[in-house]
Amino acid sequence: MNKMLNLSSNPHIRDEVTTSEIMRDVVIAMIPTTLYGIIQWGFNAALVVILTVAFAVLSEYAYEKFMKMSITVGDWSAAVTGLILALNCPPDIPVWIPCVGAVFAIIVIKMLYGGLGKNWMNPALGARCFLLISFAGKMTGWTVVGPDAMSGATPLAFMKAGGDMAKVDLMNLFLGRIPGTIGEVSKLCLLIGAAYLIIKKVISPKIPCIYIATVAVFTLLFGGHGFDINYVLCEILGGGLIFGAFFMATDYVTSPITPKGQIVYAIILGVMTGLFRLFGGSAEGVSYAIILTNIIVPVINLKTIPKAFGREDEK
Repeated sequence: MNKMLNLSSNPHIRDEVTTSEIMRDVVIAMIPTTLYGIIQWGFNAALVVILTVAFAVLSEYAYEKFMKMSITVGDWSAAVTGLILALNCPPDIPVWIPCVGAVFAIIVIKMLYGGLGKNWMNPALGARCFLLISFAGKMTGWTVVGPDAMSGATPLAFMKAGGDMAKVDLMNLFLGRIPGTIGEVSKLCLLIGAAYLIIKKVISPKIPCIYIATVAVFTLLFGGHGFDINYVLCEILGGGLIFGAFFMATDYVTSPITPKGQIVYAIILGVMTGLFRLFGGSAEGVSYAIILTNIIVPVINLKTIPKAFGREDEK
């Protein structure tokens, strides 16, 4: 009779896996692309990663200490936020800029809404969009990789400007010998990390695969290149789609919990990304697509809740 029942609101999901174990797996999955980015870009990229993660963790610790809350930095969620933000920054960016972004992500987007599980958008992506608006020039400055690789603009910007498709090397796009952010360029490393998360059952491939497939179909229909598979592959491999699909769109807090809702969510993500890329002013659109779709996730959940057996819809 001394056992107490824990009564809480739905959904009633129970699992022996802890938040810290999940977040550690996410960090492990991002190690290949992080190491690749540091090896390719050098000291400043390493400094961006280390300091952004440190500022994210310290911001959460300081806020909780000041507000006399339980200290939660041990769940690794702040480290994940800092790492994702760092990997979404250019390698030569002044290190203080992503550090400001880390503080914004943790304090403004996460902690002011109540902490992990209560934020309405992905903190790292929200902070990245904040930095893109505040420091547009610094956030879109790209480092030349080498004489045999594409230089100057990113592949997406090159294609959007009407560049010669023959100059876009798919192997360079896949391996990561292209300009871009620290962690988005090597699709090989990202897919290795994604495979790890799927094998560990941290994420399901449903949302990423439907998201990427929707972008591919949208590009075929509205890209203006006809049925050009090479162009579609360039759109898939040339930007942050793979990174966003597997590591950000699958965020537990800001993605739907219903099976139908996840399908709807992924399709909306794909359409939004296609609209931003093909018809927007920028060549990329993954970050904005994800945070804007995050906003309507509660509505998606509400509209896709399975009906109780034997219950008819209200007239």
